[in-house]
Amino acid sequence: MCDDVRGTPRAVPALASAGVDAAAMQQIIATLGTAMAQTGPEQDLIVLFEREVQRLLRMRAVRLREIPARYQVRLVTPTRTAESLVLGVPSADSRVQVVLEATCDPNRDLDERDYQILSSVAQLAALVLEASRGRNVVRARPADGAAPLIGSTAAMQDLRSRIERVALTDFTVLIEGESGVGKELVARQVHELSRRQRGPFVAVNCAAVVESLLEAELFGIEERTATGVRGRRGKFENADGGTIFLDEVSDLSASAQAKLLRAIQEVAVERVGGHGVRRVNTRIVAATNRPLARLVEQRLFRSDLYYRLAGVEITVPPLRKRSDDIIELARYFLERHRHTRALTMSPAAQEALRAYQWPGNVRELQRVIERAVALAETDSIELDDLPPHVRGEFAEVLWPSLERGDSLRSWGTRYAQLVFERCGRNKRTACRVLDISYHTLRGYLRPRPDRRRFAAPADAGMVPAWVQSASESADESSDETQSAGEDS
Repeated sequence: MCDDVRGTPRAVPALASAGVDAAAMQQIIATLGTAMAQTGPEQDLIVLFEREVQRLLRMRAVRLREIPARYQVRLVTPTRTAESLVLGVPSADSRVQVVLEATCDPNRDLDERDYQILSSVAQLAALVLEASRGRNVVRARPADGAAPLIGSTAAMQDLRSRIERVALTDFTVLIEGESGVGKELVARQVHELSRRQRGPFVAVNCAAVVESLLEAELFGIEERTATGVRGRRGKFENADGGTIFLDEVSDLSASAQAKLLRAIQEVAVERVGGHGVRRVNTRIVAATNRPLARLVEQRLFRSDLYYRLAGVEITVPPLRKRSDDIIELARYFLERHRHTRALTMSPAAQEALRAYQWPGNVRELQRVIERAVALAETDSIELDDLPPHVRGEFAEVLWPSLERGDSLRSWGTRYAQLVFERCGRNKRTACRVLDISYHTLRGYLRPRPDRRRFAAPADAGMVPAWVQSASESADESSDETQSAGEDS
């Protein structure tokens, strides 16, 4: 056996001679073999390994840990007590210490048989760890209702590529983007693709924490600091070994920014009422919906804290700049609610979603789909099932024109007439705005024999006033239109 972390693994003796429960070991190996045959991301070998060992040996907890060697203060010495056991696990990576920790239930003690089995399990854990590294498995996302990074556009592919490169490091990351684009989802991706994926992911909304409680919330508070106050760990300590996500960091007050700067510089925290610092192994990922560089110029954000947070940056594009992903996202949200109602989207509804600018980004799209799922009268989401502000000009202008079968010439004529009217019926100014020649503009303004085909429908309420007025002005008189432009 190998209780020394730095030792060389020796040959594992035969199960029978070591007194190891062969059935239990066979069950663990069979479970791991089945998991390796799976290709789904939910098959995390380390998690399955810990779960099987805990179940078969009736342990309270089993954990396979990797500790970076640079954090000497956190390195673990293999120990054995009546209730717990810490064994060294062989590792080919000299940059980390690997240990297997096992704790039994309070109603029983660890016996010699448990020790023999766990000693062999520690040797098997080294192979499990190497296999897991080779598979590069990402743990399944907690069921928090959040959407993954959906999208096939070039912008989303670039975003995923940047996330993968950043995740390989332990550097502080700054995520910038508008509200609702999914900055926390990006932070979770960075965590889940990193070596810290088995550690905690702790999210803190800096804007929602009362300033007077922020220090205790982030750094913790000592016992009996005040009457009736119980000591507790802060968010930084809770994220030890994992990632802390500071959302809306731009909303921190000046005093809170100074305290955060000290924690980042020293990689340590001091609890409220404490007299010493506690070193933490926590990766910091910060996010903001306002450009920090601009806030620094306006003296609204500390420049020294900005330079600590910036450098490794990820910018999440708004939804309007990747409109080709809108339908894919909408279908994803519909699929999530398929257990409630199985719905499809009509072509008109899809085009209206594409035409909308989405100031609320993905979060707004999600709520629009949820509204349609709740209120749609048929099994298909139609144009009328969307909120009025979403269908907007598409329902008023584009869709009626498509239903009438208007030609491109008719649309060009309408737009030229609109610009002509807004330019005070000055043809030269209209030509500059439209970037067309004088003769081309005269062609658009000239009445055509089939112009009645493009006239406003009887239901004029479906067509905006500017389309009607532009069409009527063109029908009055060709000569009057041309003379007005030439005189100007």
